[in-house]
Amino acid sequence: MESSRAWRRPTLGAVAVRAGVSTATVSNALNGTGRLSEATRQHVLAAARELGYAPASTARALARGGTGVLGLTMTTYGDLPVSYTEIPYYAQLTLGAMAAAHERGYLLLVMPSSMSPWMWLNTPMDGVIHGGPRAEDPVRAILRERGIPMISEGRPPEPHRCDAWVDADHEAGLRLLLDHLARSGARRIGLSLPLHDDAYPRLIAHAYRSWCDEQGVSALVEEYASLPDYFTAEQDAVGRLLDRDPRPDAVIGVYSDSGHNILAAARRQGLRVPQDLLVACVSEDPDYATTTPPVTTLSLRPDLVGTEAVDLLIALINARSGVERRRLVQPVLVPRRSTRRAVSRTDRTGG
Repeated sequence: MESSRAWRRPTLGAVAVRAGVSTATVSNALNGTGRLSEATRQHVLAAARELGYAPASTARALARGGTGVLGLTMTTYGDLPVSYTEIPYYAQLTLGAMAAAHERGYLLLVMPSSMSPWMWLNTPMDGVIHGGPRAEDPVRAILRERGIPMISEGRPPEPHRCDAWVDADHEAGLRLLLDHLARSGARRIGLSLPLHDDAYPRLIAHAYRSWCDEQGVSALVEEYASLPDYFTAEQDAVGRLLDRDPRPDAVIGVYSDSGHNILAAARRQGLRVPQDLLVACVSEDPDYATTTPPVTTLSLRPDLVGTEAVDLLIALINARSGVERRRLVQPVLVPRRSTRRAVSRTDRTGG
């Protein structure tokens, strides 16, 4: 009886043949290096998946004294527990980064936000993706002491020339949302803005005020404390917006639960959405497809942020030259009923 042929690990050359590219292109695609188009990179990764190819990055790392492990960390807020994996943005970010790391032969270690400084300093990793860096960030400071490659998910509030980061293009995304609301008839668009020491609120505020200046309209902003209870704080802030005279005809929130908070504040004032008020938020929460009414959201594409973060980190680990150290991912608008006013009978008949 003839025995079956033993399975052999697919080679880099086999992936190159399957993808119709050179082995150098395959290496660049898997390591997140080189000047490849995104289409080429994805084509090579698809070929690698079809063949079951996984780079021997862990073995190479061990040979040079590395670990073959990437770390994904989140900033901390003292002793306040933050369940990041329960927040849709960070859950999708983690899954995207994990898939990208595994495709390139690395393990991804997702670290809790409550680790002691000793554990931060001693956990073996080749490089770290640090999420949500703050102005006074204890995790970021400790990680810098280790002298290992580190990139930020999100722009550092006080960036240095040597910083490497991946972030959503908040200005382009907010303009996309504001233009959508304007086309839907909004003329007084309010913004509920969290007070926080990361870069996100500042970037959002700058994009919003710039758009308002260009349109020649007033900026309507109410700020609120994001800790410890941003649900109540934001609903109160939206209430202050809706108490203005004249009242905003649209309100934007920029956190995951902001849409729920704005809807709650509108209900308290007896306002109908979207007839009296248009509502939108920046969120990855799929529940907005089933709220009453469904809420328009702006997705920051955290899955792509996670993929790009792994690409950039591995490029830094491999000390590749000519790598773009600051990358932006383009957001996507998801229009729903909350920003779509019903057409009146007069409008339909032209009378």
